[in-house]
Amino acid sequence: MAEQVRAIRTRQTILLAAATIFEEHGYQAATISQILKAAGVTKGALYFHFESKEDLAQGVIAEQDQRFVVPPRASKVQEIVDVVMLHAHRLQTDPMVRAGVRLTMDQLAEGLDRSGPFLRWSEVGLELLQQAQAQGELMPHISPSETADVIVGSFAGIQSMSQAVSDYRDLVGRVSALMRHVLPSAVVPSVLASLDLSEDRGAAVYAEALAASGDQEVLDAAG
Repeated sequence: MAEQVRAIRTRQTILLAAATIFEEHGYQAATISQILKAAGVTKGALYFHFESKEDLAQGVIAEQDQRFVVPPRASKVQEIVDVVMLHAHRLQTDPMVRAGVRLTMDQLAEGLDRSGPFLRWSEVGLELLQQAQAQGELMPHISPSETADVIVGSFAGIQSMSQAVSDYRDLVGRVSALMRHVLPSAVVPSVLASLDLSEDRGAAVYAEALAASGDQEVLDAAG
């Protein structure tokens, strides 16, 4: 058990170091040597967990999907809002998430498959929108798959703009504005009037998800 715990911690140490290097230098310029130095581990330890720089990058990209799950909501449109606002909050506060998003958006990352996060987020959005449609929350003309792609693509552009303009400091405001502009074209007025689209929604959902996860180590760090 102790060896397993050490292995998990070593893997996380390597991922955090890789995230730092990838965010600072980008995928193409980052080197294994830089990651080894930042992690303070041997080359053998790194290659025990990750086969290559690409494997490391995919590990960092995958981390943005881990641990935090938005609790189910009666309104599936609110659940979509909460997923988006939680991700915006994590972009502001979690270096691993920022590095994963930077890799996903890095058009110079030759040989790195960046499609995974876009496809996963579209799948999440599609499932929730289909549930919202079944509950009568959406306008009759709405195609859930099309709307899911519009939300994911719009969020990608908004976060990229926020990163360039303010290093994510204004991100939650921009994402709140995005939701206020996109949702009226897709959601029935009675549901729209009940939604919480406030800028602090992501932080509130984050605290709720932390409590629900029961991850005491993370709770202690956050407190």
